[in-house]
Amino acid sequence: MNDDKHHNRTAADDNELGFATRAIFKGATSEQGLNRIAAIPFCGRPEHQLSEYHEAQLATPADGLAKRLAGLEGAQDGLLFNSAVAAFTSLVLATSSPSDRVILQRSACTATTALMHAVLSRLGIEMIAVELTDAENLRRVADGRCHLVFFETPANPLNEVLDIREVSQAAHDLGLTVAVDATFASPALQRPLEHGADVVLHSLTRYVNGHGDTMGGGLFSNEEFIGRVRRAAMKQPGDCNLSADSAYMVSRGLATLSLRMERHSSSAHAIALTLESHPAVAWVRYPYLPSHPDYAVARRQMTAGSGMVAFGLKSGDKAIRQAIGRLRLFNPAVNAGEVGSLFCRSGDISGAQHVALADADLCSRLGPDVIRLSIGLEDAEDLIEDLWQALAGL
Repeated sequence: MNDDKHHNRTAADDNELGFATRAIFKGATSEQGLNRIAAIPFCGRPEHQLSEYHEAQLATPADGLAKRLAGLEGAQDGLLFNSAVAAFTSLVLATSSPSDRVILQRSACTATTALMHAVLSRLGIEMIAVELTDAENLRRVADGRCHLVFFETPANPLNEVLDIREVSQAAHDLGLTVAVDATFASPALQRPLEHGADVVLHSLTRYVNGHGDTMGGGLFSNEEFIGRVRRAAMKQPGDCNLSADSAYMVSRGLATLSLRMERHSSSAHAIALTLESHPAVAWVRYPYLPSHPDYAVARRQMTAGSGMVAFGLKSGDKAIRQAIGRLRLFNPAVNAGEVGSLFCRSGDISGAQHVALADADLCSRLGPDVIRLSIGLEDAEDLIEDLWQALAGL
């Protein structure tokens, strides 16, 4: 074996490695070549003042994780936070000022929508919700007070899929920055920067961590933009850095992300097909079903459909409660993207605030029949059997 060949390996060479390999290895930072991620928890966390924010990031485990995630997204740089809310807040602070307007996709009213509205209101920024599938809507609302377009794809909870390239082209023609929340696809299945977006946001709490045991958020873009985000993050009250312990947990999850997303997706696809064939089921929304209205877009910009399935029953509320009460392998939870399968209903997803938001025309009311499944890593046959017995007799 030619040892010199391996010792002289460069970062450019590492970028030619496959996704799963890069998710496990840090990169070529030593004479021994590639460095595998740490096998023991990071311990300790240096305390720094916000004025030393950049230097602190370089000294913490979160910085290495941010760079690895950025590489998987095809970004130059990234920055990690203790929550997706902190990441979204810094994104807005880096792009907008009080009295500005942020354009968002008009989708189903959820607790997340309410949270974004609360963040923007606190910052003195107006939330403008439009249907981004029509570029004319974007041109109609964009003015000198608009600098940021933000949307989620696939979107919670009904799995709407927006054409990232189409929206980005329309937004860039208007001089707007495009940020995409790709949490429910993860970088294993969809990389928005490759389709023209400027920034990617992730709730690391979901699929990237994948075990439901820590929180985190991240933003990924070019070096100049992430530098702006770093400066904006200093304006947030308190410490919004991702802790060393959380960085370890997310790193552990990232190492198996590719394998997990393959399993989540294949099982969810099989379950979606099964539900679609059940006589008690009124509708199913899964990106890789031909019946999905955004099927063609999903197949073009995603490599698989991910693990989220939404469906509704033909029966009323009583029957729905009976059905979910019979489930044995699905646990009730509003979280998603974990190793175990979860379910929740419309009320759990939206929360009490959705009524006011819908009345303000910021989002659409979520029907009472929506059941959202987060498909885990159990055997797909067992999950299908559990759903089938739960729906029996409806």
